[in-house]
Amino acid sequence: MLTRVLAAELSPFNIQVNAIALAMIKTKFSEPLWTNEVLREQIEASNLMGRIAEPEEVVGAALYLASEASSFVTGSVLMLDGGTTAK
Repeated sequence: MLTRVLAAELSPFNIQVNAIALAMIKTKFSEPLWTNEVLREQIEASNLMGRIAEPEEVVGAALYLASEASSFVTGSVLMLDGGTTAK
Protein backbone atom coordinates (compact mmCIF):
# COMPACT_ATOMS: atom_id res chain seq x y z
CA MET A 1 0.00 0.00 0.00
CA LEU A 2 2.78 2.44 0.90
CA THR A 3 4.49 1.72 -2.42
CA ARG A 4 1.37 2.68 -4.37
CA VAL A 5 0.67 5.78 -2.29
CA LEU A 6 4.24 7.05 -2.63
CA ALA A 7 4.20 6.29 -6.36
CA ALA A 8 1.05 8.36 -6.76
CA GLU A 9 2.53 11.23 -4.77
CA LEU A 10 5.96 11.23 -6.42
CA SER A 11 5.24 10.29 -10.05
CA PRO A 12 4.53 13.94 -11.00
CA PHE A 13 8.18 14.59 -10.11
CA ASN A 14 9.34 11.69 -12.33
CA ILE A 15 10.24 9.61 -9.26
CA GLN A 16 9.49 5.91 -9.42
CA VAL A 17 8.59 3.99 -6.30
CA ASN A 18 8.72 0.20 -6.36
CA ALA A 19 9.40 -2.53 -3.85
CA ILE A 20 10.83 -6.01 -3.72
CA ALA A 21 9.01 -8.37 -1.37
CA LEU A 22 11.24 -11.23 -0.32
CA ALA A 23 10.62 -14.61 1.18
CA MET A 24 13.37 -16.37 3.09
CA ILE A 25 16.82 -15.65 1.68
CA LYS A 26 19.91 -17.59 2.79
CA THR A 27 21.78 -14.85 4.59
CA LYS A 28 23.77 -14.65 7.79
CA PHE A 29 20.79 -12.89 9.40
CA SER A 30 18.38 -15.74 8.60
CA GLU A 31 20.90 -18.52 9.23
CA PRO A 32 19.34 -19.65 12.54
CA LEU A 33 16.13 -20.39 10.64
CA TRP A 34 17.46 -22.23 7.59
CA THR A 35 20.04 -24.25 9.54
CA ASN A 36 17.31 -25.66 11.80
CA GLU A 37 16.14 -28.74 9.88
CA VAL A 38 12.52 -28.59 11.08
CA LEU A 39 12.16 -24.88 10.30
CA ARG A 40 13.96 -25.25 6.96
CA GLU A 41 11.56 -27.99 5.88
CA GLN A 42 8.57 -25.82 6.84
CA ILE A 43 9.98 -22.84 4.95
CA GLU A 44 10.71 -24.94 1.87
CA ALA A 45 7.22 -26.45 1.97
CA SER A 46 5.66 -22.99 2.13
CA ASN A 47 6.61 -22.07 -1.45
CA LEU A 48 6.03 -23.66 -4.83
CA MET A 49 9.72 -23.91 -5.65
CA GLY A 50 10.39 -25.94 -2.52
CA ARG A 51 13.61 -24.22 -1.56
CA ILE A 52 15.12 -21.14 0.04
CA ALA A 53 16.48 -18.41 -2.23
CA GLU A 54 20.14 -17.51 -2.51
CA PRO A 55 21.15 -13.83 -2.17
CA GLU A 56 22.29 -13.78 -5.80
CA GLU A 57 18.69 -14.37 -6.88
CA VAL A 58 17.68 -10.93 -5.61
CA VAL A 59 20.29 -9.08 -7.65
CA GLY A 60 18.52 -9.33 -11.01
CA ALA A 61 15.29 -7.88 -9.66
CA ALA A 62 17.12 -5.00 -8.00
CA LEU A 63 19.13 -4.28 -11.15
CA TYR A 64 15.95 -4.32 -13.25
CA LEU A 65 14.22 -1.80 -10.99
CA ALA A 66 17.33 0.39 -10.96
CA SER A 67 17.73 0.29 -14.74
CA GLU A 68 16.14 2.13 -17.65
CA ALA A 69 14.32 -1.10 -18.50
CA SER A 70 11.87 -0.27 -15.70
CA SER A 71 11.39 3.37 -16.69
CA PHE A 72 7.61 2.97 -16.92
CA VAL A 73 7.21 0.88 -13.76
CA THR A 74 5.99 2.56 -10.60
CA GLY A 75 3.79 1.53 -7.72
CA SER A 76 4.71 -2.13 -8.16
CA VAL A 77 5.74 -4.77 -5.69
CA LEU A 78 7.91 -7.47 -7.22
CA MET A 79 7.35 -10.70 -5.31
CA LEU A 80 10.49 -12.79 -4.89
CA ASP A 81 8.89 -15.47 -2.81
CA GLY A 82 9.29 -18.71 -4.76
CA GLY A 83 5.56 -18.82 -5.29
CA THR A 84 4.54 -18.50 -1.64
CA THR A 85 1.78 -16.02 -2.49
CA ALA A 86 0.62 -18.18 -5.42
CA LYS A 87 -0.22 -21.15 -3.17
